[in-house]
Amino acid sequence: MSTTDIKHYMQSVGREARAASRLMARAETAHKNKALIAMADAIRRDEQKLLAANAKDLDAAKAKGLEAAMIDRLTLSQKGIANMAEGLLQIAALADPIGEITGLSYRPSGIQVGKMRVPLGVIGIIYEARPNVTADAAGLCLKAGNAAILRGGSEAIHSNQAIATCVREGLATAGLPETAVQVIETTDRAAVGELVTMQEFVDVIVPRGGKGLIERISNEARVPVIKHLDGVCHVYIDDQADFDKAIKIADNAKTQRYGTCNTMETLLVHRGIAEKVLPALGKIYLDKGVELRGDDASRAIIASMNPATEEDWSTEYLAPILSIRIVDGLDQAIDHINRYGSQHTDAIVTENYTRARRFLREVDSSSVMVNTTTRFADGFEYGLGAEIGISTDKIHARGPVGLEGLTSQKFVVLGDGQVRQ
Repeated sequence: MSTTDIKHYMQSVGREARAASRLMARAETAHKNKALIAMADAIRRDEQKLLAANAKDLDAAKAKGLEAAMIDRLTLSQKGIANMAEGLLQIAALADPIGEITGLSYRPSGIQVGKMRVPLGVIGIIYEARPNVTADAAGLCLKAGNAAILRGGSEAIHSNQAIATCVREGLATAGLPETAVQVIETTDRAAVGELVTMQEFVDVIVPRGGKGLIERISNEARVPVIKHLDGVCHVYIDDQADFDKAIKIADNAKTQRYGTCNTMETLLVHRGIAEKVLPALGKIYLDKGVELRGDDASRAIIASMNPATEEDWSTEYLAPILSIRIVDGLDQAIDHINRYGSQHTDAIVTENYTRARRFLREVDSSSVMVNTTTRFADGFEYGLGAEIGISTDKIHARGPVGLEGLTSQKFVVLGDGQVRQ
């Protein structure tokens, strides 16, 4: 497509999405759930078609020499397809937030004032590699009463379009507009530039992908963006931590999965417990092939550790690499996290209730945890059913963004003939 053609195409997509969003805003819960269930049924039925489409994407990715981590994210398995379908059924089982009125109270004038939860409208989602995002995003946006414009990465074009066919079938089965979820058909990057600037048609953009993608979206967008740039997550082991808990949590936070945004990248250890916990943790990490980079104090305990640079403290590795620093206490740990962290997810391991409470109050992150792993920072684990992404912003949505994060609130006022004096 030429630049003019892409602009025309995206304007058409936006216009149809805006019209569909008005129909979705008044869609009944039963119809939305029927669509979700029909989507899940279609995905399970078309398993072989989805695998065949994914095979085309994988062949192209390997021919281009894409890195192993990207190919892993791109791969659809039978289990992955089953999980996509199950995710849609879980969204169908969630309570519908739309129309909920809260805080209704009488004013001295006799009117009642409250807040009603309403859809955001049209949500543009830009993502890389993972085809399952197509189903997850479609399901969440639909249940929250929105229309969605989905722009997946070029590496997953066949997979995304195959899933989109199942999504459209589900919408049609429930009598909802098929344009309520549109998956962009062009791989031209100019489509992204159009999507993030269509203020008349798009209400919010959600980018899911690497730092480069999110920085580009943040810089170019004229539409509000729900985002996080980095996941520089910390675990702080206090000198009043339970030893067994500390070992288990610090191991899981780093090694359960390396390439996720809620994986620990820096371990902070109180000086008073370092000689006890670091040798045990160091052996676990080194046995699992994790490269350790530390300050002078931690390297004095683990001799095989490489020296950490200033840059390491603010780096999201997404790899088997871990920075370790020994701190004098809670104040220094909090200062380190608030200076070098990315306001994503941070945890303290301690049996001291007062210190735990201070950590919760003073660490400025979207998820703050006590005596558990950062790997729990996830919409499914939080009981949201699924998530559209993680937000480290402070306005509107923060943390894992589920159904409620895809809605807004408006004031509603109920009267019985009162007039202002």
